[in-house]
Amino acid sequence: MTKALISVSGLDATGIIARVATRLSELNINILDISQTILGGYFTMMMIVDLDGANRSFDEIDQALQPVREELQMAIHMQRMDIFDAMHRI
Repeated sequence: MTKALISVSGLDATGIIARVATRLSELNINILDISQTILGGYFTMMMIVDLDGANRSFDEIDQALQPVREELQMAIHMQRMDIFDAMHRI
């Protein structure tokens, strides 16, 4: 299974989770785990997703998230889980 970590952060607003989840669904990406919180008006979310069902490359998926970044005016970062795990083992 090819996993990625997606982080979302910015000013809180209605529909952030729905918008990001909808785009991931459109890309046939399954959300495996999700955590979100609001701190002082700032929204933060971490998602672990399964990329195996996506019919696009990692870079194409990242590019496909760009309209969501712009629409929500939020930072959305995607990182391969194998690289994330390796960084935190050092």
